[in-house]
Amino acid sequence: MAQTLIACHECDLLHRVQPLPVNSKARCRRCGSVLYAHFPKTIDRSLALAITGLVLLVIANIYPFLSLESQGTILETTLITGTIILSQQSMAGVAILVLLTSMLIPFLLLGALVYVLWPIKIGGRLPANRRIFRLALTLRPWSMTEVFLLGILVSVVKLAKMATIIPGTALFSFLALVFVLAAVNSFLVPRTVWEKMDEWR
Repeated sequence: MAQTLIACHECDLLHRVQPLPVNSKARCRRCGSVLYAHFPKTIDRSLALAITGLVLLVIANIYPFLSLESQGTILETTLITGTIILSQQSMAGVAILVLLTSMLIPFLLLGALVYVLWPIKIGGRLPANRRIFRLALTLRPWSMTEVFLLGILVSVVKLAKMATIIPGTALFSFLALVFVLAAVNSFLVPRTVWEKMDEWR
């Protein structure tokens, strides 16, 4: 590692950087926050998960999310249906928030990771890769697919008494996307990515 000292992001306590065993993390002595980690395959795993997430997100937006069957009538809904209904009910602010946190931000996050990690994997770089990676790190806390899915499940429970709920392909794809995004947050080590980008400056 190039730097000998690292500051905790939570309490600013300085630590001396030490070599770590494989698949381990260094934590702050004062507050216990993670300082850095040593995952040799962080680039490969994060890239694979990001590509998988993009595929799942596309599937979730193409296929039906839920179908409601009542008195012989079947109503199919898609992922964008909730946003459209909210906007039609004079709740444009909520509609935009749902659209951003459940679809646009995850897409931008995963796309940014692929843009940065793919060239590193093949031994190169693309323009503005450092800015794009900063954007990805900024967007990580705002990807709230699990909150959106929880809201959907609550609605399904309430609607189950009124109609037959038929889960669609998009629902299972979105559920898988939640776990993929969680895995990205777990396996991605920003320090390793920064070091790899510095090698190609």
